[in-house]
Amino acid sequence: MDIGTITLLIIGTMALLLVLGVPLAFVSGAIAVTLAVSQFGLNALFIVGSRTVEFLDSFALIAVPMFVLMASIMEKSGVAEDLYRAFHVWVGSVRGGIGVVTTGVAVLLGATTGIIGGEIVLLGLIALPQMLKLNYDRKLAIGTITAGGSLGTMIPPSIILIFYGLTAEVSISHLFLATLMPGLMLATFYVGYILLRCGLNPSLGPPLPPEERDMPLSEKLALFKGVALPMAVAGGVLVSIYAGFASITESAALGAFGAAIAAWVRNSFSFAMLNEVLVQALRTCGMVFWLVFGTNALIGVYNLMGGITFASNTLAGVSQEPAIILAVMIGVFILLGFFIDWIGILFLTMPIFLPVLTQLGYDPIWFGIVFNLSMQIAYLTPPFGPACFYLKGAAGDSLGLSEIFAAQWPFIGLQILALIIVVTWPELSLWLPRLVYG
Repeated sequence: MDIGTITLLIIGTMALLLVLGVPLAFVSGAIAVTLAVSQFGLNALFIVGSRTVEFLDSFALIAVPMFVLMASIMEKSGVAEDLYRAFHVWVGSVRGGIGVVTTGVAVLLGATTGIIGGEIVLLGLIALPQMLKLNYDRKLAIGTITAGGSLGTMIPPSIILIFYGLTAEVSISHLFLATLMPGLMLATFYVGYILLRCGLNPSLGPPLPPEERDMPLSEKLALFKGVALPMAVAGGVLVSIYAGFASITESAALGAFGAAIAAWVRNSFSFAMLNEVLVQALRTCGMVFWLVFGTNALIGVYNLMGGITFASNTLAGVSQEPAIILAVMIGVFILLGFFIDWIGILFLTMPIFLPVLTQLGYDPIWFGIVFNLSMQIAYLTPPFGPACFYLKGAAGDSLGLSEIFAAQWPFIGLQILALIIVVTWPELSLWLPRLVYG
């Protein structure tokens, strides 16, 4: 059987099993084992194990559970609620001000999490009831939370970019700097959209009642007291990475320790909370790592069969124009995002796309940001749309899933605009790493 037929069988089998509800980790792992045994015999199973061990041997990988642990501690210690309260009294008098605050808090939380699930749940529990109580337009409120909460992977530290850096073998510190400006640009688009909609139609985002926002300046400033230390921890982590004081892994470990100290200072640390955050971190990392193991094993076996070369040649044969090949890659990212999670997309596509990309002369650091922006779109688009399901889980029966999906389209349009800008002007993401690291 030729490699083209095998490729079609792999795609068809994956699609069928995913539609049947089998988790991607087990789908890709089962296909990898089946291919290895059928094509090369039982001894080929060594490939599956060796690739898994090789990936786990990376020192930088330790940063993932450390950042997840840091995020879990920040989530359980009440930082999000205090941040929201601290900011909303300052801009609550502005039409759409609570939407702006929600987006700003999402950006700050992104600097402490690097993942979207917990952030969207937190905003859904804290910001959504407030906006609905003020009679905000429901679609505007929903879209603000899902799109703003998804910014967690665009603001460093980003778990996506850690895995991309390991896969592409590029500097994670460079990636963190490269994503900063596009991430802030996307947040600015959201804020501008909220202010424009509410400015044209004030009923979409009424201001806070005077009794909730009128207080002495000293009281407004005092609200920041509870979040100063946690934000200092997040800032310290990023500074230690960019200044070269510590590696990504060391900074992540210091961040987890600093988050625990900040929670203790806030009187929100307990052994019960520690147990809860450890279990949550283990579950998150276990899910991500099993996805990595399965997809990594499949790509290893497929590569041994000559599949990577076949797929790369097929992709390169699409057109002689690099821009068209790049557009096809982005289209594949977005299409796969309708059905599977980012980690599966990353490990299934990058071994094929990156060799072609480098031959075309594109910068892999920049391409990591293009991938990250593509995943922003994937978070919101049905039928998978993980951000929508996270919000549904937080809101319960008060929101219907169809209503949540219907609220995403204006924000998806803004994400597409940001993606086009970064693709058209790569320097937007590359100038800061070059400024800092030369």
